[in-house]
This record gives sequence, structure tokens and C-alpha cells, in this order.
Amino acid sequence: MALKERLRTWKRLFWLLILFALGLLGLYLYGLPVIRHLEVLIPMGVCPSARMALLRDNFTGLLHPWARPEVLTCTSWGAPIIWDGTFDPAVAQREALQQNLTIGLTVFAVGRYLEKYLARFLETAEQHFMVGQRVVYYVFTERPDAVPRVALAPGRLLRVERVARERRWQDVSMQRMHTLHEALGGRLGREARFVFCMDVDQYFHGAFGPEALSESVAQLHSWHYRWPRWLLPYERDARSAAALAPGEGDFYYHAAVFGGSVAALRGLTAHCAQGQRRDRELGLEARWHDESHLNKFFWLHKPAKVLSPEFCWSPDIGSRAEIRRPRLLWAPKEYALLRD
Repeated sequence: MALKERLRTWKRLFWLLILFALGLLGLYLYGLPVIRHLEVLIPMGVCPSARMALLRDNFTGLLHPWARPEVLTCTSWGAPIIWDGTFDPAVAQREALQQNLTIGLTVFAVGRYLEKYLARFLETAEQHFMVGQRVVYYVFTERPDAVPRVALAPGRLLRVERVARERRWQDVSMQRMHTLHEALGGRLGREARFVFCMDVDQYFHGAFGPEALSESVAQLHSWHYRWPRWLLPYERDARSAAALAPGEGDFYYHAAVFGGSVAALRGLTAHCAQGQRRDRELGLEARWHDESHLNKFFWLHKPAKVLSPEFCWSPDIGSRAEIRRPRLLWAPKEYALLRD
């Protein structure tokens, strides 16, 4: 009897611990800041010393991952994760100038997003994005006449492309990949050698320079970069082209920033557009729309460079010791106002 009673006690304790863990997880996921701050205790992993010695980059030369021992500075496939202090910005600037590059930056400003965010995005881009390099901005909007006039430095151009106004904001998000694919196959692809694609509801806060350039570039999501893989919000519906099975996926990437060469981005946008088209034919819509398909693509085709959350940070998370110099900051989200 004593043994049975002890087993019952342990069983009750076990389930209480399970319920407690689930409660903490719920608070962590759905907004209690005190619980969210506990994620700093989740280890990020360490780049092996042998791999550190081999980390080089076409724009920054030999990287210095040992300068940031508190964060993960490389991937399992040998790509660098770029943190402040792991590169020399002067070397990156000099290399980009020697290559005589033109760098594209695309942004969609549709509906109320144009008035709310576009001017600040462009003005801060002129202050911080690829300063000293040739840049061509491509603004996609249904109202070209409403695009604000921004003073541009020499060698920098602004082009405005008209797009159709979609009925739902989700459709704007999902149509983006198709529109980008066509633009990359047209004038944008002829003008630029490397292109970054960004969301408009953010603004530049620090230098976003050639250290970010590579053949294909993915951005770690600032809300998920410490999470274990089983918690990451991948698409899990196996019927979707964006689906990742349990155990698949490396990191969770943010669709607010991605980039690469024109050829690489043509492949990425074609994959995502095709996946979205297939889902629509089946009456499906991925959980996080084009971002879900982007994560599937980068699982199948590993990025050559990964940007740390410093390159696209959410102030709502608060300060983190490892976030030394944020490059992009999320603007306040007003979904109820902007998406009706």
C-alpha cells in the first residue's frame, strides 16, 4: 500500500509539473513580459572553434566570431551569423566600392501603410542603408502620386512601381513574392546586382552596410531567435507547400528582411510564389503567409549569410545584452487601424 501511495503521489506531482510548465509556456507565448524575459536563459549554442577559423565572407574578409562568445556566430552548414563586432565595417565598405555595385532595396507601401510608414522608412534609409554605395529604391504601391519626395544622395535613385490594391492585407503579403519575381526579371534585375526586400513598417536606426550582402541572406526573427526548434511557428499543415515536419527547420527567419543576388532572389521568389499558388488551388493559406514559404525555402536552400536580430529588432522585447547596435527597428504596429 505504501508503494502504491508513493506512486500516486509522484504521479500527481508529475502532472502538476506538466501543468505548471504548460502555464508558463502559455504566458511566455502570449504576452506576460516577466515570463518572456526568461528566454535569455535559453542557450543559443556555440560555434565550434574549428568552424570559427574558417569563417570568411566575400565582403568582410576574415570574420571575428570569437569577439562575440555569448552568441551563436555560425550555422551548422558553415554560414556566418553577423553580429556587431564580428566584422570590420571599413573592410566591407571598401570591398563593395571596389566591386562597383548597385544595390536594390524594395518595399511595398499599400493602403494606409503608405501614409503611416513610408516617409520615415525612406528618410532613415538615406541616413543608414548602404551609405556611400549606389542604391536604387523600388517602392511598390497602388498610389504612385502619394509617394513622398525624399532628398536622395548622389548615386541613389527612387523608382515607383504601380501594383493592384488587394482586397485583404493577407493577399498583399502573399502577392509580394510574385511581384518581386517579375521585377527581378525586369528593370530591377538589370539595374542592381544585390537586392534587399524589406517591410515598410520599420525604420533604420543604425548602419546597415555591405557587411549584410551575400549570395542569399536570411534574417533571424527577433521574437524567436532563442526558441527551441519545436516551439518555432513553422507551417505544420502537411497539405501546405510551406509545411515543415517535426524535426525540420534550422532557425525561424523573418520575412521583413531578406536579400541576395538577383539570381538567388529569383529562385526564392519563384519557389514562394509557386507554393502559394499551389496552396490557393487547394483552398489553403499558410499560417504566416509568405513568411511560412520563405522559411520552407531556406530549409531546403540554406542561406549563405544569416543576419542576427540586431539587424531587425523589435523594441517591444526590451533591451537585451546581446543586442548592441540595432540596425532596423520595428515601428509601432497599429493593425486594427491599418488593416481594416
